Amino acid sequence: MPIFRRRPRVICIGSASKDLFFPTDEGEILETPEDLTAQRKVAFELGGKYRVDDRYESVGGVAANVAWGLSRLNIAAAPYSRIGGDEVGRWILSEFRRAGVRTDLLEVDRSVGTDVSAIIVLTQNGERTIFHNRDANEGLVIEPKRLRGAEWIFVSALNGDWEDKLRVAARSATENRSKLALNPGQHNLRGNPALVLETVSKADMLLLNKDEALELVMKSGKDVSADELNDERFLLSALLSAGAKTIGMTDGDRGAWAADATGFWHCPIGRVERVVDTTGAGDSFASAFFAAIAFHGLAVSDALRWGIAESGSVVGSYGATAGLLDTEEIRRRAEELRSERL
Repeated sequence: MPIFRRRPRVICIGSASKDLFFPTDEGEILETPEDLTAQRKVAFELGGKYRVDDRYESVGGVAANVAWGLSRLNIAAAPYSRIGGDEVGRWILSEFRRAGVRTDLLEVDRSVGTDVSAIIVLTQNGERTIFHNRDANEGLVIEPKRLRGAEWIFVSALNGDWEDKLRVAARSATENRSKLALNPGQHNLRGNPALVLETVSKADMLLLNKDEALELVMKSGKDVSADELNDERFLLSALLSAGAKTIGMTDGDRGAWAADATGFWHCPIGRVERVVDTTGAGDSFASAFFAAIAFHGLAVSDALRWGIAESGSVVGSYGATAGLLDTEEIRRRAEELRSERL
Protein backbone atom coordinates (compact mmCIF):
# COMPACT_ATOMS: atom_id res chain seq x y z
CA MET A 1 0.00 0.00 0.00
CA PRO A 2 1.20 3.56 -0.65
CA ILE A 3 2.64 5.59 2.25
CA PHE A 4 0.65 8.71 3.17
CA ARG A 5 2.58 11.42 4.99
CA ARG A 6 -0.47 13.20 6.42
CA ARG A 7 -3.39 11.85 8.40
CA PRO A 8 -6.75 11.92 6.63
CA ARG A 9 -9.01 14.77 7.67
CA VAL A 10 -11.96 12.36 7.85
CA ILE A 11 -11.90 8.69 8.87
CA CYS A 12 -15.01 6.81 7.72
CA ILE A 13 -15.64 3.72 9.86
CA GLY A 14 -17.82 0.93 8.47
CA SER A 15 -18.13 -1.40 5.54
CA ALA A 16 -16.48 -1.68 2.13
CA SER A 17 -18.01 -4.21 -0.25
CA LYS A 18 -18.53 -5.23 -3.82
CA ASP A 19 -22.09 -4.46 -4.93
CA LEU A 20 -23.70 -6.51 -7.70
CA PHE A 21 -26.83 -5.02 -9.30
CA PHE A 22 -29.62 -7.00 -10.97
CA PRO A 23 -32.17 -4.74 -12.73
CA THR A 24 -35.68 -6.18 -13.25
CA ASP A 25 -39.23 -5.04 -13.91
CA GLU A 26 -40.74 -8.25 -12.51
CA GLY A 27 -41.23 -7.12 -8.90
CA GLU A 28 -44.71 -6.04 -7.77
CA ILE A 29 -44.74 -2.94 -5.56
CA LEU A 30 -47.09 -3.19 -2.57
CA GLU A 31 -48.36 -0.17 -0.63
CA THR A 32 -48.45 -0.88 3.11
CA PRO A 33 -49.13 2.50 4.83
CA GLU A 34 -50.12 0.75 8.05
CA ASP A 35 -46.48 -0.28 8.52
CA LEU A 36 -44.92 3.05 9.49
CA THR A 37 -41.32 1.91 9.11
CA ALA A 38 -41.82 0.01 5.81
CA GLN A 39 -44.68 1.64 3.92
CA ARG A 40 -43.79 0.10 0.55
CA LYS A 41 -42.72 -3.47 -0.19
CA VAL A 42 -41.84 -5.53 -3.25
CA ALA A 43 -43.11 -9.05 -4.02
CA PHE A 44 -41.81 -11.82 -6.28
CA GLU A 45 -43.39 -15.20 -6.97
CA LEU A 46 -42.33 -17.74 -4.37
CA GLY A 47 -40.15 -20.26 -6.18
CA GLY A 48 -40.01 -18.07 -9.28
CA LYS A 49 -36.97 -17.68 -11.51
CA TYR A 50 -36.28 -14.37 -13.22
CA ARG A 51 -33.94 -13.46 -16.06
CA VAL A 52 -32.04 -10.16 -16.00
CA ASP A 53 -30.72 -8.73 -19.25
CA ASP A 54 -27.61 -7.21 -17.70
CA ARG A 55 -25.78 -6.80 -14.41
CA TYR A 56 -23.54 -4.10 -12.97
CA GLU A 57 -20.91 -3.87 -10.24
CA SER A 58 -19.58 -1.10 -8.02
CA VAL A 59 -17.69 -0.53 -4.80
CA GLY A 60 -20.23 -0.25 -1.99
CA GLY A 61 -20.62 0.01 1.76
CA VAL A 62 -21.36 3.30 3.52
CA ALA A 63 -17.80 3.98 4.73
CA ALA A 64 -16.43 3.31 1.25
CA ASN A 65 -19.09 5.41 -0.48
CA VAL A 66 -18.74 8.40 1.83
CA ALA A 67 -14.93 8.36 1.66
CA TRP A 68 -15.15 8.20 -2.14
CA GLY A 69 -17.63 11.11 -2.24
CA LEU A 70 -15.46 13.24 0.03
CA SER A 71 -12.37 12.44 -2.05
CA ARG A 72 -14.18 13.70 -5.16
CA LEU A 73 -14.70 16.96 -3.25
CA ASN A 74 -10.95 17.18 -2.55
CA ILE A 75 -11.26 16.27 1.12
CA ALA A 76 -8.67 13.78 2.37
CA ALA A 77 -10.82 10.91 3.61
CA ALA A 78 -10.06 7.25 4.28
CA PRO A 79 -12.38 4.30 4.81
CA TYR A 80 -11.54 2.40 7.99
CA SER A 81 -12.84 -0.98 6.95
CA ARG A 82 -11.91 -4.65 6.55
CA ILE A 83 -11.57 -6.70 3.39
CA GLY A 84 -10.44 -10.22 2.64
CA GLY A 85 -7.31 -11.25 0.77
CA ASP A 86 -9.45 -12.64 -2.05
CA GLU A 87 -10.05 -11.44 -5.60
CA VAL A 88 -12.94 -9.22 -4.48
CA GLY A 89 -10.73 -7.53 -1.90
CA ARG A 90 -8.00 -6.91 -4.46
CA TRP A 91 -10.58 -5.48 -6.84
CA ILE A 92 -11.81 -3.03 -4.16
CA LEU A 93 -8.22 -1.91 -3.48
CA SER A 94 -7.61 -1.30 -7.17
CA GLU A 95 -10.86 0.66 -7.52
CA PHE A 96 -9.99 2.87 -4.54
CA ARG A 97 -6.51 3.57 -5.93
CA ARG A 98 -7.90 4.32 -9.38
CA ALA A 99 -10.24 6.91 -7.83
CA GLY A 100 -7.60 8.41 -5.53
CA VAL A 101 -9.27 7.16 -2.34
CA ARG A 102 -6.85 6.48 0.52
CA THR A 103 -6.34 2.82 1.43
CA ASP A 104 -3.96 3.07 4.40
CA LEU A 105 -6.68 2.33 6.98
CA LEU A 106 -8.05 -0.77 5.26
CA GLU A 107 -7.50 -3.99 7.20
CA VAL A 108 -6.78 -7.07 5.07
CA ASP A 109 -7.67 -10.45 6.60
CA ARG A 110 -6.79 -13.38 4.34
CA SER A 111 -8.92 -15.77 6.41
CA VAL A 112 -12.28 -14.23 5.43
CA GLY A 113 -14.20 -13.38 2.30
CA THR A 114 -14.69 -9.72 1.38
CA ASP A 115 -18.18 -8.29 1.93
CA VAL A 116 -20.59 -8.63 -1.00
CA SER A 117 -24.08 -7.24 -1.66
CA ALA A 118 -26.66 -8.49 -4.18
CA ILE A 119 -29.04 -5.67 -5.08
CA ILE A 120 -32.38 -6.05 -6.85
CA VAL A 121 -33.21 -2.81 -8.68
CA LEU A 122 -36.75 -2.20 -9.95
CA THR A 123 -36.46 -0.59 -13.36
CA GLN A 124 -39.94 0.94 -12.95
CA ASN A 125 -38.60 3.52 -10.48
CA GLY A 126 -34.97 2.73 -9.62
CA GLU A 127 -35.84 1.61 -6.07
CA ARG A 128 -33.77 -1.27 -4.70
CA THR A 129 -33.73 -4.09 -2.18
CA ILE A 130 -30.34 -5.09 -0.81
CA PHE A 131 -29.13 -8.50 0.38
CA HIS A 132 -25.72 -8.17 1.98
CA ASN A 133 -23.11 -10.34 3.64
CA ARG A 134 -20.69 -8.65 6.02
CA ASP A 135 -18.33 -11.48 7.01
CA ALA A 136 -15.22 -9.32 6.78
CA ASN A 137 -16.58 -6.28 8.59
CA GLU A 138 -18.12 -8.30 11.37
CA GLY A 139 -14.52 -8.81 12.47
CA LEU A 140 -13.42 -5.19 12.02
CA VAL A 141 -11.25 -4.08 14.95
CA ILE A 142 -11.22 -0.36 15.76
CA GLU A 143 -7.87 0.65 17.22
CA PRO A 144 -8.09 4.07 18.91
CA LYS A 145 -4.48 4.94 18.00
CA ARG A 146 -5.35 4.67 14.29
CA LEU A 147 -8.01 7.37 14.72
CA ARG A 148 -5.64 10.00 16.11
CA GLY A 149 -5.13 13.19 14.15
CA ALA A 150 -8.41 13.12 12.22
CA GLU A 151 -10.60 16.21 12.30
CA TRP A 152 -13.72 14.11 11.97
CA ILE A 153 -14.68 10.52 12.74
CA PHE A 154 -17.58 9.47 10.51
CA VAL A 155 -19.26 6.36 11.96
CA SER A 156 -21.65 4.48 9.69
CA ALA A 157 -23.47 1.14 10.04
CA LEU A 158 -21.37 -1.27 12.10
CA ASN A 159 -21.50 -5.07 12.17
CA GLY A 160 -20.47 -7.93 14.43
CA ASP A 161 -19.88 -6.68 17.98
CA TRP A 162 -21.06 -3.29 16.81
CA GLU A 163 -22.00 -1.93 20.23
CA ASP A 164 -18.42 -2.16 21.50
CA LYS A 165 -17.13 -0.68 18.24
CA LEU A 166 -19.54 2.25 18.52
CA ARG A 167 -18.44 2.94 22.08
CA VAL A 168 -14.76 2.80 21.08
CA ALA A 169 -15.28 5.16 18.14
CA ALA A 170 -17.28 7.69 20.18
CA ARG A 171 -14.82 7.60 23.09
CA SER A 172 -11.85 7.98 20.72
CA ALA A 173 -13.44 11.01 19.08
CA THR A 174 -13.83 12.65 22.50
CA GLU A 175 -10.31 11.77 23.65
CA ASN A 176 -8.73 12.90 20.37
CA ARG A 177 -10.85 16.06 20.20
CA SER A 178 -12.17 14.94 16.83
CA LYS A 179 -15.69 15.81 15.79
CA LEU A 180 -18.14 12.94 15.44
CA ALA A 181 -20.60 12.31 12.59
CA LEU A 182 -23.06 9.45 13.07
CA ASN A 183 -24.86 7.58 10.30
CA PRO A 184 -26.28 4.48 12.07
CA GLY A 185 -27.58 1.42 10.26
CA GLN A 186 -31.14 0.21 10.68
CA HIS A 187 -29.95 -2.97 12.43
CA ASN A 188 -28.06 -0.77 14.92
CA LEU A 189 -31.21 1.24 15.60
CA ARG A 190 -33.28 -1.87 16.15
CA GLY A 191 -30.64 -3.76 18.11
CA ASN A 192 -29.86 -1.17 20.78
CA PRO A 193 -31.70 2.13 20.26
CA ALA A 194 -30.68 3.33 23.74
CA LEU A 195 -26.98 3.13 22.83
CA VAL A 196 -27.56 4.86 19.49
CA LEU A 197 -29.47 7.66 21.25
CA GLU A 198 -26.66 7.98 23.79
CA THR A 199 -24.19 8.36 20.91
CA VAL A 200 -26.48 10.87 19.16
CA SER A 201 -26.08 13.11 22.19
CA LYS A 202 -22.29 13.11 21.64
CA ALA A 203 -22.38 13.58 17.87
CA ASP A 204 -21.76 16.85 16.06
CA MET A 205 -23.78 15.62 13.07
CA LEU A 206 -26.50 12.99 12.61
CA LEU A 207 -27.27 11.62 9.14
CA LEU A 208 -30.12 9.20 8.48
CA ASN A 209 -33.22 8.61 6.39
CA LYS A 210 -36.80 9.15 7.53
CA ASP A 211 -37.44 5.45 8.23
CA GLU A 212 -34.37 5.38 10.48
CA ALA A 213 -35.50 8.55 12.23
CA LEU A 214 -38.89 6.90 12.83
CA GLU A 215 -37.19 3.84 14.31
CA LEU A 216 -35.11 5.97 16.63
CA VAL A 217 -37.95 8.19 17.84
CA MET A 218 -40.36 5.27 18.24
CA LYS A 219 -37.87 3.47 20.48
CA SER A 220 -36.91 6.53 22.49
CA GLY A 221 -39.46 5.65 25.16
CA LYS A 222 -41.70 8.64 24.41
CA ASP A 223 -45.44 8.27 23.80
CA VAL A 224 -45.94 9.59 20.27
CA SER A 225 -48.85 9.39 17.84
CA ALA A 226 -48.86 8.19 14.23
CA ASP A 227 -49.52 11.76 13.07
CA GLU A 228 -46.46 13.00 14.95
CA LEU A 229 -44.30 10.25 13.47
CA ASN A 230 -45.34 11.31 9.97
CA ASP A 231 -44.42 14.94 10.73
CA GLU A 232 -40.82 15.63 9.64
CA ARG A 233 -40.52 18.69 11.87
CA PHE A 234 -41.61 16.63 14.88
CA LEU A 235 -38.99 13.96 14.09
CA LEU A 236 -36.24 16.55 13.74
CA SER A 237 -37.32 18.28 16.97
CA ALA A 238 -37.26 14.97 18.85
CA LEU A 239 -33.74 14.21 17.62
CA LEU A 240 -32.53 17.70 18.48
CA SER A 241 -33.96 17.17 21.95
CA ALA A 242 -31.97 13.93 22.16
CA GLY A 243 -28.80 15.98 21.74
CA ALA A 244 -28.17 15.98 17.98
CA LYS A 245 -26.56 19.27 16.94
CA THR A 246 -27.01 19.13 13.16
CA ILE A 247 -29.31 16.68 11.34
CA GLY A 248 -29.64 15.71 7.69
CA MET A 249 -32.63 13.44 6.97
CA THR A 250 -33.47 12.03 3.52
CA ASP A 251 -36.83 10.74 2.31
CA GLY A 252 -36.51 9.40 -1.22
CA ASP A 253 -38.38 11.30 -3.91
CA ARG A 254 -39.71 13.75 -1.30
CA GLY A 255 -36.26 15.26 -0.93
CA ALA A 256 -34.51 15.89 2.37
CA TRP A 257 -34.90 17.80 5.62
CA ALA A 258 -32.33 19.33 7.93
CA ALA A 259 -32.20 21.04 11.29
CA ASP A 260 -29.83 22.74 13.68
CA ALA A 261 -30.05 25.55 16.23
CA THR A 262 -30.98 28.02 13.46
CA GLY A 263 -34.18 26.22 12.40
CA PHE A 264 -35.74 23.56 10.18
CA TRP A 265 -35.38 23.26 6.41
CA HIS A 266 -36.63 21.20 3.48
CA CYS A 267 -35.27 20.84 -0.05
CA PRO A 268 -37.21 18.99 -2.80
CA ILE A 269 -35.33 16.81 -5.25
CA GLY A 270 -35.52 19.21 -8.17
CA ARG A 271 -35.10 18.05 -11.76
CA VAL A 272 -33.69 14.54 -12.20
CA GLU A 273 -33.32 13.44 -15.82
CA ARG A 274 -33.56 9.71 -15.18
CA VAL A 275 -33.63 7.55 -12.05
CA VAL A 276 -31.69 4.36 -12.74
CA ASP A 277 -30.77 3.18 -9.25
CA THR A 278 -31.36 4.76 -5.82
CA THR A 279 -28.76 2.64 -4.00
CA GLY A 280 -26.20 5.40 -3.56
CA ALA A 281 -28.61 8.27 -2.93
CA GLY A 282 -28.37 8.30 0.87
CA ASP A 283 -24.60 7.89 1.04
CA SER A 284 -23.97 10.53 -1.62
CA PHE A 285 -26.32 12.95 0.14
CA ALA A 286 -24.46 12.31 3.40
CA SER A 287 -21.01 12.97 1.92
CA ALA A 288 -22.04 16.23 0.23
CA PHE A 289 -24.17 17.56 3.13
CA PHE A 290 -21.37 16.72 5.55
CA ALA A 291 -18.65 18.26 3.36
CA ALA A 292 -20.64 21.47 2.84
CA ILE A 293 -20.93 22.10 6.59
CA ALA A 294 -17.70 20.59 7.92
CA PHE A 295 -15.24 21.86 5.29
CA HIS A 296 -16.92 24.60 3.29
CA GLY A 297 -18.58 26.45 6.18
CA LEU A 298 -22.01 26.50 4.55
CA ALA A 299 -25.29 26.93 6.40
CA VAL A 300 -27.59 23.94 6.81
CA SER A 301 -29.98 25.30 4.17
CA ASP A 302 -27.15 25.44 1.61
CA ALA A 303 -25.75 22.07 2.67
CA LEU A 304 -29.18 20.58 1.92
CA ARG A 305 -28.88 21.82 -1.65
CA TRP A 306 -25.43 20.23 -1.97
CA GLY A 307 -26.79 16.92 -0.69
CA ILE A 308 -29.75 16.95 -3.06
CA ALA A 309 -27.57 17.92 -6.02
CA GLU A 310 -25.17 15.05 -5.30
CA SER A 311 -27.84 12.40 -4.78
CA GLY A 312 -29.73 13.61 -7.87
CA SER A 313 -26.61 12.96 -9.94
CA VAL A 314 -25.79 9.57 -8.42
CA VAL A 315 -29.24 8.04 -9.04
CA GLY A 316 -28.61 8.33 -12.78
CA SER A 317 -26.12 5.41 -12.67
CA TYR A 318 -25.86 2.02 -11.02
CA GLY A 319 -23.96 2.14 -7.74
CA ALA A 320 -22.94 4.90 -5.38
CA THR A 321 -19.81 6.23 -7.11
CA ALA A 322 -20.26 6.60 -10.87
CA GLY A 323 -22.30 9.81 -10.67
CA LEU A 324 -20.37 11.60 -7.92
CA LEU A 325 -19.69 15.29 -8.62
CA ASP A 326 -16.61 17.44 -8.10
CA THR A 327 -16.76 20.70 -6.15
CA GLU A 328 -17.28 22.98 -9.13
CA GLU A 329 -20.13 20.89 -10.55
CA ILE A 330 -21.90 20.43 -7.22
CA ARG A 331 -21.86 24.19 -6.65
CA ARG A 332 -23.33 24.78 -10.08
CA ARG A 333 -26.11 22.23 -9.63
CA ALA A 334 -26.90 23.41 -6.11
CA GLU A 335 -27.59 26.89 -7.49
CA GLU A 336 -30.57 25.41 -9.36
CA LEU A 337 -32.19 24.21 -6.11
CA ARG A 338 -34.05 26.04 -3.36
CA SER A 339 -34.29 25.17 0.33
CA GLU A 340 -37.44 26.19 2.21
CA ARG A 341 -37.61 27.09 5.88
CA LEU A 342 -40.29 25.08 7.74
